[in-house]
Formats: sequence, C-alpha cells, structure tokens
Amino acid sequence: MTAPVPASALRMGTAAGRGTLLAAVLASGMVFLDSTVVNVALPKLGQDLGANVADLQWTINGYLLMLAAFVLLGGALGDRFGRRRIFLIGVVWFTAASVLCGLAQGTGWLIAARFLQGAGGALLTPGSLSVLQSGFHPDDRGRAIGAWAGLSGVSTALGPFIGGWLIDALSWRWIFFLNLPIAVLVVLAAMRWVPESRDESASRTEDPGRTRRRFDVAGALLGALALAGVTYALIDAPARGFDSAPVLIAALVGVLSAVSFVLLERRRGDAAMLPTGLFSSRLFSVLNIFTVVVYAALGGFTFFFAVYLQNVVEWSAFRTGIALLPMTLLLLVGSARAGALSARIGPRLPLAIGPVVAAIGLLLLRGVRPGASYWTDVLPGVLLFGIGLTLVVAPLTASVLAAVQDRFSGVASGFNNAASRAGGLLAVAALPLLVGLSGGGYEQKAELTDAFRGAMEWCAGLLVAGAVLALVLVHRPPRAAPPSQPCHSMPAATPPK
Repeated sequence: MTAPVPASALRMGTAAGRGTLLAAVLASGMVFLDSTVVNVALPKLGQDLGANVADLQWTINGYLLMLAAFVLLGGALGDRFGRRRIFLIGVVWFTAASVLCGLAQGTGWLIAARFLQGAGGALLTPGSLSVLQSGFHPDDRGRAIGAWAGLSGVSTALGPFIGGWLIDALSWRWIFFLNLPIAVLVVLAAMRWVPESRDESASRTEDPGRTRRRFDVAGALLGALALAGVTYALIDAPARGFDSAPVLIAALVGVLSAVSFVLLERRRGDAAMLPTGLFSSRLFSVLNIFTVVVYAALGGFTFFFAVYLQNVVEWSAFRTGIALLPMTLLLLVGSARAGALSARIGPRLPLAIGPVVAAIGLLLLRGVRPGASYWTDVLPGVLLFGIGLTLVVAPLTASVLAAVQDRFSGVASGFNNAASRAGGLLAVAALPLLVGLSGGGYEQKAELTDAFRGAMEWCAGLLVAGAVLALVLVHRPPRAAPPSQPCHSMPAATPPK
C-alpha cells in the first residue's frame, strides 16, 4: 500500500522548495569543491608545511578513510534522529574542520583536521540527498534530485577555476576557508526552509510489531579499523620497513578487523550496517569489486598528476586545475546519455569499453614532459580518460541499484559510495610504495617523473582489469533500472563519493 503524501511535502517552484534545494546543493558543493582542489593544492601545502610523501598521502586518505567508514552510519543517524538535524550537524562539523585545516601550522595538525573533516562529510553527504528524497512531493522528487545533481556538477566544474586561483593568488589555506561563507548560507537556508523528517519505525522507542533496530556502531568501527590498519601499513612501510613492529601490527589489526567485520555483519543479519545477504547477488558483488578497481585508478591518477604537473612540468595550480576541467565537463554532460545507453543495451559493454578508453588516456598522459603543450600533449589524454569515465559512472550506479531488492537500495547505494572512496584510499596508500616514491621525492624532478610514469602504468592496468571483470562477469540486471546519477560523488578533477 502506498504511503500517503504529507500535505507539507515540498513542491518545485515554491520558496520552501527552492530554499531546500539551495541548502542541499551548496552543502554538496562544499564537499565536491574540496574533492576537486585538495589534490591541486598538495605541492604548495607540502612546500609550506615541509611535508613528505607520507604526509601528502594522509592529507588525502585521512578524509577518505572517515568518509568511507562512516557514511552508512551517517545515513542511519539521520533516519533515527532527524535528517535535517544530522545534516546541519554535518555542515557545521565539516566547516569547523575546514577552518582547522586552513589554520594548520604543521602536517600533524592538518592531517588530524582532515580526519575530522571526513567525519563531518560522513554526516553531510547522505543528508544532502535524503532531505530532498524525504521532503519533496513524489511528483517533484525526480526534478529536485536532477536539479541537485546538475547544480552540484556545476560546482564541481567551478572548483578548478576557484581553487586554482585561490591557491596561486592567496594561499592553499583559502580553499578551506571558502567553506565558511558557504556554510553560513546553508545553515540559514536549512533552518528557514528544510523540513525535518525521520524514519518513524527506526526512531520509535516502543513498537510491539517490530524489533527495534540498533545502530551498528561496532560494524562501523571495525570497518574503519580495517581500512586504517591496511592504509597505515602501506604508507609507513617505505620509511620503517615491512618487518618493523608498527607496520606489522597495523597490518595485523587491519586484517583481523576486516575478518571481524564480516563475521559481525553476518551474525547481525538484516540489522547490520551492511546486510551480508546483499552479496548473494553475484552481480552486486562483482560491481562493487569493479568500483574499487576503477576508483583506485581514478584516485591514483589524480593524486600523481596534479603534483607532477606542478613540480615537474612547472605549471601553476590554476593551470593544473584547468587542465583537468574537460574530464569534469564530460561527466556532467554525458553521464545521463551513458545511463540511457546502458538502459537500452545493458551495462556490460559500457563497463568494459569505458575503462579501456580511460586506460589509453592514461598511457598518453604518461608521456607528458616539461615544456608540454596543453592542446597536443595533455588534452587528448584527459579527453579519453573523461570519455572512459563517462561511459562507466551512470551505468555502474544504475546496475548496482538494480542488482538488489528495492528495500535495500539505500544501503546498496551507500556501500557503493564507500567502495569508491575505499578504492581511492587504497590507491593513494599503495601506489607510492609500488613506484618507489617516498620522503621528499615528490620535490625531485627525476624521481617524481619515474614514479609518475610507473603510477600511470599501474592505473592503466587497474582499468584494464576492471574491463575484463565487466566483460566476463557483468550481465544485464534482472530488472530494468532507469539512468541515475552516481551514488558516489561525481569523479571530478580530483575526485567522489
């Protein structure tokens, strides 16, 4: 039986509808903007704070770790305690952490603030969509979410312009301070127009007809420990050695936490943060492995390319940001078309062809050298990489959602979001180790050049592996899935989730 539509449901074209959409778009824009420009800022902040390669890795991975580990818990908190309330807490938390990032006087301070920023993002990210999903009238919900996706994409595209200019004209610190005025607008709009909503069955203290669902805090903590242990071991191994006690202990903690996470989630059943029954769908499992592989390539590419263009090719931060802009524009313009194509022919071919096209783009970019021309040396590779990702993102999202029952669409979307973040996190942790980049090597042109070329080969290999996985194991979902926006944040000039 269809639930009745509340009389207070928001409509597009009303002041309340526009205000709610404004709050969601600006909040998402903060997260996407930071994702776009932090990689571009790495050389400048590294020079300013005396950072080594491990410090730069943790600047990226501290944020990704918290977001990947706690985004599902953030969504559950909103369902229980109020989506607007948790959304606003996430906005304030994220902004306060952003200010701490901008004020950082050392790498330890910055990394700690990035961890806090990721925790705020885990509250904010699911909330920006859930307030639209729950607040708008069903007849206007699709239009509202479509407008959110398009306008958030515009903010992502503007990131290279704004962030690159701020880094060159003022300081890398201003990419974080910029969040403060945006957050003020979000809070004012949310307090004025966003309606409160919650899952009444989740928040009810007494319900004789249901078993009260509890938060899977233990599962979230075990997931975070698993990612943190493996990440620490990979990042610290070049400096300490693989046989050092801290590296071995971190690796052991990561592996044991991962095993414990799986056992706990299996025991909790449908009450788990991640119901293991989802993985009875082979397609769902394969698509999430594919997500980790493809987003690992994306995360590794953006981490290395931004640093390489500035420290070896000697481009400015602004020019570096602009160099990657075509990739974002292609995703913004082409994702809906790629989703429609996948709906007609199935996801198998787009998911197999897209990574190969992107891999060719990376191999072209591998040859970029000092004195390179943007139009002949950089743009062709960026275009191919962007076209490849465009073929992947929307079909991947639609297929993930179509591979599970409707009642699990929220947790499936959230897990795929976390998988994309985890892929980027692991790539940034592992690639410098694999290509022999450590310490202050990112400031040495010869050493960074060798590492960059090796990293592009590894990333291209990951993409080809993803293509083979899709070609062999991906088939049309059992039910039709409409083209949808990415459930993780759009891969932009960093990149999601």
